[in-house]
Amino acid sequence: MSKKLVLAFSGGLDTSFCAKYLKEEKGYDVYTAIANTGGFSDEELKNIEKRAYDLGAIEHVTLDVTNEYYEKCIRYMVYGNVLRNNTYPISVSSERAFQAIATIEYAKKIGAKYIAHGSTGAGNDQIRFDLTFQVLAPEIEIITPTRDMLLSRQEEIDYLKKYGYEADFTKMEYSINQGLWGTSVGGKETLKSDTNLPEEAYPSQMVAKEEKIIELGFEKGELIAIDGDFFVNGPEAIRTLEDIASKYAIGRDTHVGDTIIGIKGRVGFEAAAPLIIIKAHHLLEKHTLTKWQSYWKEQLSNWYGMFLHEAMYQEPVMRNIEDFLESTQENVTGKVIVKLKPYNFELTGIESEHDLMNSSFGEYGETVKAWTADDVKGFTKILSNSLKVYNAVNKKI
Repeated sequence: MSKKLVLAFSGGLDTSFCAKYLKEEKGYDVYTAIANTGGFSDEELKNIEKRAYDLGAIEHVTLDVTNEYYEKCIRYMVYGNVLRNNTYPISVSSERAFQAIATIEYAKKIGAKYIAHGSTGAGNDQIRFDLTFQVLAPEIEIITPTRDMLLSRQEEIDYLKKYGYEADFTKMEYSINQGLWGTSVGGKETLKSDTNLPEEAYPSQMVAKEEKIIELGFEKGELIAIDGDFFVNGPEAIRTLEDIASKYAIGRDTHVGDTIIGIKGRVGFEAAAPLIIIKAHHLLEKHTLTKWQSYWKEQLSNWYGMFLHEAMYQEPVMRNIEDFLESTQENVTGKVIVKLKPYNFELTGIESEHDLMNSSFGEYGETVKAWTADDVKGFTKILSNSLKVYNAVNKKI
């Protein structure tokens, strides 16, 4: 009987333990796969590959799904101005769906009968991986040693040492998960409700102090240019803006929210490019969308972000919401002027041929060009009719 197993492998302690344990103790033929959604450098990927083979993997593959992640997820989060609890740009959680999809597709491709991940039982990721695996390949059995065995970190290290595998798994004071759409930072401060992460916990430190004006160019809702320089794709634009803005230590915050498993969770993050893009895009929309486009976008975007965060990317309604969000972007084209400064940024204004603040109709609080005083009197009288009826019937006046 085939014991071919694919392990979603990051190279960290938990997945390293899983690779060795599943091979040595359970007799699986372990194939490792890392799905890169833009958070790993070439050097990091090479080191992860070496670690996989050192641990006994029969084959290791890097599955690059960065562009797919952008095309099928990030741009819709931008269209929807998605911020979980008005704070968090859904950085890590949005990546997991695409990492899980890529891993299970690889498992099906090579005919694996088993698939494994290193998530613990204390967080959201276990559900994101399990659910995606079950939906896309219910015939493949899911194996989760880290979750099932409840081993301590030291026990995992000792086990690897028993097999002669020596690596630096010294527990860092802060847990950092870096990705294209932001970096999460967890530590002892985020386990409490009354403390915040210190300056040194964040990967990007402030090195730029002089204020800087940049111009972001959007076309149909997508960032396509910075200061007139155009990009070949979305990920390139995001990385370039992140490189500019992270030097100001912009985009730091702490997210508090409801987890899929029913408890409150708290995590620090830095996401300079995502926050600037979302806020700049939102400002451009304020000028170019109608009142009711903005209203219904806000309602559906909130659902989209919640479903994405809670592992429901496969739900068909997500495709329906994406179609709606994309249809609203027809006129969201123009430039947004942004001022960068230490720890913060300001949106100075926009330029767009679709700007609905068209002065030929009037200037708010200043001039009237498209109606008369009598028009307003008549309009107000008709508008008040329903309120007059209610108050008269219920004797409120």
